[in-house]
Amino acid sequence: MNIANSKAPVVKVTDLGPATALNYQLSLKGAERAYRKADADDKKVISGMKSDCEFVIEWLNTGRRPGNKRGIERRAGYEREILLDPIRMQAFASNSKAGSPANLTDDPRFQIQYALDQLSERERECYTLAHGECISHSEIARMLGLADGTVSEYVQRAQRKVSEVASNSLFFI
Repeated sequence: MNIANSKAPVVKVTDLGPATALNYQLSLKGAERAYRKADADDKKVISGMKSDCEFVIEWLNTGRRPGNKRGIERRAGYEREILLDPIRMQAFASNSKAGSPANLTDDPRFQIQYALDQLSERERECYTLAHGECISHSEIARMLGLADGTVSEYVQRAQRKVSEVASNSLFFI
């Protein structure tokens, strides 16, 4: 088949440069012009191109993926809060085992012990396993014979108490 005699439309390809919102807006305008001139079959393809351009423009302008109901900035409470330095908490938990050396001085160890003393026995157990031993909530639930939600509630309650102790005490610096 001779390309010169075919009735296919001639498409001009233009390099718009780097992927910026402005360049995608130019692409969107070009797609809108092509959409107005296209027949029914081509309109389906071009409308997909338009929606892709709109998606990328929104992503570039907001810095977030369009359509996400829960982005990174809207994490659950237990995912956002880090109340004690995780390294200090892990060193504290590993030092409580017999014979485990830890590079924790007496002051931070005393601060952590003071905060943990404000918790109930079950809260302390769940909090230490979750933050000191880095065990998942579901694994803690299986180990202690509790429901996952119960463990999450204990850990959240413990986090609130430790945070309150840390913010209201002159002892924590």
